[in-house]
Amino acid sequence: MKSEKAGNRKANIKNRASDGIDVEFSEQSADHDDLEAIARMKAADRRAKRK
Repeated sequence: MKSEKAGNRKANIKNRASDGIDVEFSEQSADHDDLEAIARMKAADRRAKRK
């Protein structure tokens, strides 16, 4: 059951059309998942700048 939900969630994300709007939010209101995503984004930016 869990894998079906994960598969459906991935399919839904792939099928969504982006509205092209980049939205910023306050890190003070971010939850744990948001903070992890921010850390991954910053690490990816650092890696990209090194190349």
